[in-house]
Amino acid sequence: MTAPATPLRAAPADSSPTGSPHLLRPHAEQAYADELAALAAADTRQRPPSWRLSPWAVVTYLLGGELDDGTVVSAKYIGSRRLVEVAVATLATDRALLLLGSPGTAKTWLSEHLAAAISGDSTLVVQGTAGTSEDAVRYGWNYARLIAEGPSPAALVPSPVMRAMTTGSVARVEELTRMGAEVQDALITVLSEKTLPIPELSSEVQAVAGFTVIATANDRDRGVNEMSSALRRRFNTVVLPLPASEDAEVEIVTRRVAEIGRSLALPDEPPPVDEVRRVVRIFRELRAGVTGDGRTTLKSPTATLSTAEAISVITGGMTLATHFGDGRLGAEDIAAGLLGAVIKDPSTDPVVWREYLEGVVRDRASWADLYRACRDLEEDGALASPGGA
Repeated sequence: MTAPATPLRAAPADSSPTGSPHLLRPHAEQAYADELAALAAADTRQRPPSWRLSPWAVVTYLLGGELDDGTVVSAKYIGSRRLVEVAVATLATDRALLLLGSPGTAKTWLSEHLAAAISGDSTLVVQGTAGTSEDAVRYGWNYARLIAEGPSPAALVPSPVMRAMTTGSVARVEELTRMGAEVQDALITVLSEKTLPIPELSSEVQAVAGFTVIATANDRDRGVNEMSSALRRRFNTVVLPLPASEDAEVEIVTRRVAEIGRSLALPDEPPPVDEVRRVVRIFRELRAGVTGDGRTTLKSPTATLSTAEAISVITGGMTLATHFGDGRLGAEDIAAGLLGAVIKDPSTDPVVWREYLEGVVRDRASWADLYRACRDLEEDGALASPGGA
């Protein structure tokens, strides 16, 4: 007999007294406004210029804890405390911070929460791409006013970096090494002299105390647009590792899926830990190229198989279970997500997945349901043939 589906939580039409619409993904300073306010009220330690919180309170906001008044601060980042302390201490000096790591190591997540805790504003962001121009780092112009009036302060359009300089805030530069070298180097004067020249106006912007930059870079992009030694010297680099243990990665995935589920109006119940653990173990084994017990060597797919992708697989599975199943996350709900995450290159990855499925998944008695679900998808044609379209 099929169990009754878990009832959906009704998504609120409005999430604030003013009638503003429900936000799918609030900024960190919006989502955790109560915690930030409680920390600010309880924080008696010295704060650097323009900081909303002391370095101690910023670390507490990131790693979680309980305040003297009983307020529980949730953990935003699960990892080394010393690593987070080094990152926060860097921002309390005059040096910029570079968060370096593999895809899915929470670089963007950490930079957003650092900016929210320090400045109360995580939105001063430059998104690095091959097409990012110097204007995104320096400033641009309102061309209608420029043509009508000539260069003037009113015609100037400040970049997020310039706005951060004038307010003593944190500017974020995402995927720094995806920008061209000439765009990257536009940051050198900003970071070394703490000024941004505006030759068209024969003036400059000088940074207010508290201004700093947090940049992120993917270590797999090394060599695409390598940072110059001059720019690299302006940053203190903190390398964010993949979760050290399976248990740590399971905790991260479970927490994030629960947070995302609330915004998607999925059931309040957290995903079953056993299902999360299976996905995490598969990803860790394929990333490492060896099974957890060290007995079987494996081929690794071209996919990254990051913690972020594990979160996506479980979230997708919960959505399937909620809307098309009995509300309980099972093997059939995560199988399709697994295939989509592992198989990125149709010429090689299907072979890697089949070998893992037949050599590892099939031999684990407690994984018989997952093996069957994956085989059913293959029989339905979900698994592309090597070299096929």
